[in-house]
Amino acid sequence: MEMLQGFKFELMPNGAQERAAWQYAGNRRKTWNLLLAKQMENHAEGGKYQSSYSMNYWLTDWKEQAEFEYLNLSPSQTLQQVTKDLAAAYEKFFKKTASFPQFKKKGKCVDSFRFPQGFKIEEQNSRMFLPKLGWVRYRKSRAIIGTPKNITVSHSAGKWFASVQTQREITQPLPQASSIVGIDKGITRFATLSDGSFVAPLNSFKKHEVRLARYQRAMSRKKKFSKNWIKAKAKVTALHSRIANVRRDFLHKTTTTLSKNHAMIVVEDLKVLNMSASAKGTLDEPGRNVTQKSGLNKAILDQGWGMFDGFLSYKLIWNGGWLLKVPPHYTSQECPSCHHVSADNRQTQERFACVKCGYRNNADYVGAINILEKGKKMLEGQDTTDGSVGCESIARLVCESTGGSGTAKKPRRAAPVRGRVNGAVMPSATETRRGGKAKSSLTANL
Repeated sequence: MEMLQGFKFELMPNGAQERAAWQYAGNRRKTWNLLLAKQMENHAEGGKYQSSYSMNYWLTDWKEQAEFEYLNLSPSQTLQQVTKDLAAAYEKFFKKTASFPQFKKKGKCVDSFRFPQGFKIEEQNSRMFLPKLGWVRYRKSRAIIGTPKNITVSHSAGKWFASVQTQREITQPLPQASSIVGIDKGITRFATLSDGSFVAPLNSFKKHEVRLARYQRAMSRKKKFSKNWIKAKAKVTALHSRIANVRRDFLHKTTTTLSKNHAMIVVEDLKVLNMSASAKGTLDEPGRNVTQKSGLNKAILDQGWGMFDGFLSYKLIWNGGWLLKVPPHYTSQECPSCHHVSADNRQTQERFACVKCGYRNNADYVGAINILEKGKKMLEGQDTTDGSVGCESIARLVCESTGGSGTAKKPRRAAPVRGRVNGAVMPSATETRRGGKAKSSLTANL
């Protein structure tokens, strides 16, 4: 099994290296805009989309012009990677999995550039060699496992980071557990499991909301682009970065623990974008309960449900498990005892009481039970080995987890599985150690 994994470290460049990094990031942004404008101009004239191979010729012509002579200051490979990135963006657009590529504006996009080759890493000295930048020290927080394939340098909240993507071959993983569990995602409870346990929400944005509003008000009183405005904006950016980092850390720890304790996890396929849509309506048809819906939208987006599913997916693959998504229809309205479906069954956000048989329980727990049952129904009758699962047939796994021996058997065949990490960021474990003591974000019953 081939595994691609990312390791992210904070860089410590000197003044000259930081100025050069800003220049490389700016040239990458300029190259993207030039290529996109050229593609759109070519399409307006009736031409076809040009591949990354053709775009490299455009790039060579621009570097020979006096107007774009500054592009020669960047390592050529960092600009050639832009043609591949734009080609990938167009491919996603053609497949209707993403919107049309957009122009990049300074301060509105992530400043980054990538080295596919020519770099060196000295872990023992905590430094890495980047073309034209030279040796740059980094904060070594963990060991790098595998063969480095590329390094992406990015800037965020006043700091520079290096994401090292590695590749290595590992044996086909077997599930570390044999259980199957359903998870209901919510706001009062972040994740409620069908075994009765639950994970309390973190609410990273809510904890920092008052301070963020104060920083934003202070920034709004400054003259735009003045030195004081830049200082105020830096404080807002740093707080936004902290909110995102705290949320990401919580999700990584939670999903790592869940993926190690369960061979299969069933979740709802929620459309977060639709759930968090604004209710303000239009001038002709204004919306109702706009303020309440705005607060709900903020709480939904604060949970990071989409990131939670993404982390669970690849971590379960790494551990030999599988993530199954089921439709979310009526999971909170169906009685798990008599299967009567009614909107009256869920009397409040927290309490479930069946109007037919009188069954009562926590609404989130009932939703988790129904999600698990939906997952089992989807798997009924399947008796073929799924290579993406990396374990025995799904139907047999369900049987074992619900009443079998509880021991995962060796797979009939081991199909290659590629475990990827988007953005080349992946913590090493579910726990963080500080002063020799392990800290976990999950409740004790997990």
